[in-house]
Amino acid sequence: MEALLDSGATGLVMSSEFARKQGFKLKKLERLMQVRNVDGSFNKEGPIENTVEVNVYYKGHMERTEIDVIGGQKWSVILGMPWLACHNPEINWKTGEVKMMWCLEECGKQWRPVQGKLGWKKQKEEEAREEVEKKREEKEKKEKQKKWK
Repeated sequence: MEALLDSGATGLVMSSEFARKQGFKLKKLERLMQVRNVDGSFNKEGPIENTVEVNVYYKGHMERTEIDVIGGQKWSVILGMPWLACHNPEINWKTGEVKMMWCLEECGKQWRPVQGKLGWKKQKEEEAREEVEKKREEKEKKEKQKKWK
């Protein structure tokens, strides 16, 4: 299968028709996401309701990621700016060749796009904040235990 690399797209999307034909298991979103077309109008097929987990393979590059499923799309899969910014592929615009020269060490692991943010970078920041919070809570718990002794 081919995917369209689109620097004008603000997400990673898969055609609902393609997802159905290929038998992807749909994962229901906790809340719907409105989709706007290039001209700024809302997608006539409605908001995004589901995602799918997929493996992306390209010339030695491998990753597992989630892609939003939308209706009314001509392309099977579009990898937009969050994916492009994360992977920063080298593109030869004359030949159309795409090289995965700058892949992060995380490639090959699960990468989840965070809506409106740059994938791995923001995910790492969120995980670091969660770790700091966890350590702070553990420290407070130990201090309380010492006080009671």
